[in-house]
Amino acid sequence: MSRFAFRRAAVVEPEPVAPPRSTEPAAPPPGGEPAPAGEGAAAEPAKPIFTAPVAKAPEAAPAPVDNSMLDIRLKLHAKLIDEIDLSKLDKLEDAEMRRQVRKLVGDFARTERLALNASELDKMGAEVFDEMVGLGPIEPLLSDDSIADILINGPFQVYVERRGELELTPVRFRDNDHLLRIVNRIVSTVGRRIDESQPMVDARLPDGSRVNAAIAPIAIDGASVSIRKFSKKPYSLERLVGVGAMPACVAEFLYGAVRSRVSTVISGGTGSGKTTLLNALSAAISEKERLITIEDAAELQLQQPHVVRMETRPPNIEGKGEIRQRELVKNALRMRPDRVILGEVRSEEAFDMLQAMNTGHEGSMATIHANTPRDAITRLEQMVAMGGMRLEPSAIRGQIASAVGMIVQVMRLSDGSRRVMAVTEITGMEGQVVQMQDIFVFNRISTDAEGKVLGEFRATGLRPKCMDEMIRRGINYDTTNFDPGRALK
Repeated sequence: MSRFAFRRAAVVEPEPVAPPRSTEPAAPPPGGEPAPAGEGAAAEPAKPIFTAPVAKAPEAAPAPVDNSMLDIRLKLHAKLIDEIDLSKLDKLEDAEMRRQVRKLVGDFARTERLALNASELDKMGAEVFDEMVGLGPIEPLLSDDSIADILINGPFQVYVERRGELELTPVRFRDNDHLLRIVNRIVSTVGRRIDESQPMVDARLPDGSRVNAAIAPIAIDGASVSIRKFSKKPYSLERLVGVGAMPACVAEFLYGAVRSRVSTVISGGTGSGKTTLLNALSAAISEKERLITIEDAAELQLQQPHVVRMETRPPNIEGKGEIRQRELVKNALRMRPDRVILGEVRSEEAFDMLQAMNTGHEGSMATIHANTPRDAITRLEQMVAMGGMRLEPSAIRGQIASAVGMIVQVMRLSDGSRRVMAVTEITGMEGQVVQMQDIFVFNRISTDAEGKVLGEFRATGLRPKCMDEMIRRGINYDTTNFDPGRALK
């Protein structure tokens, strides 16, 4: 029996309203008393089936930061940069540096006769410290573990995503120049640049969080920055089961498939949890294996000791020196990898990835943007064609069918939760079509009053081909989980 209970709302039909006996409205009797109900009285008008929605008053935006305090903080920052010996800054511990900044803030407040109490001085000291060595106003957002995304739309509008929903914050920058200083601080740490000649950049923060920034002339209302944060403690399969991303029996199957070297592609939309699932599944890989990861901006947090991380490089100011994923994949094959893991397949490197999976690197993994497993196959086919290879479509599909063993489809649902929607196995070719079979699927049933998506995981009843390899490798799996007659828990 399913663990989800559903209540069906009863549909109440409106009662028919009798038409009035007279087309003339009944006049009220003298004295202002209403006419008695019954003969001669006007019938009560029928309630309309549809009513126009009442416009809601716009929610009040969070109170903006006081401009005067912003000016004071930036002025104090400039003063401290002049007074502090920057050559000694890197040698100081954070605690000692914060103590010195707090002392200088107190001296500055007395000199400028600022009416600040001890807690306000401490807060200003922390903010000035963040301006000096951190990321300024967004530093508190980065330290908030409940925030998954930080979205900066110009200097005066900062949104965050909590539990799948966007919220406007009171955080703001002094002006666009202030925001640009923070953006340049981010990209310079990873050896990249952003300017009018190259107004877009992908970068990362020291904790692995992914950053994308766009500035003028392509960003009209000031610099636009998107930061995808990653948990300081990587998600494990047990933790994903705990938050409802999938049942324990599905996680056990995926663990066994990855351990038995089934090449896996994780498919999904933006923010659906592809990288999180890839990190969790990497725990199934033996510590004796050598892994090479290839990414545009390094963000994978694999859980093995023998990992070689490689990252693409954009062209320099002269338009030269670019190193793309395809070159890195080719080079990785010369580095004696047991598995090659691509953070995201997005272009002609798909052909080299398929070649690697077909030539002794089984168990390799990658993520791809697609809405369904079938769409993922189509996108792989299109990306191979982008490489200029003059291959017949049937040859490309044959490569895909023999290289990829399993596609895991993930999705961010309307309530903000992220779930595994399908585990699909590729079984080979039939004519010109890549054959696939779903092993597990998540069926959405309804949405409750709070907007939570209700549904259940079920097996399709098909026994996956990879079970034979799992058995040969000594991986025992309870095959009763393939029974389609019960919901999986």
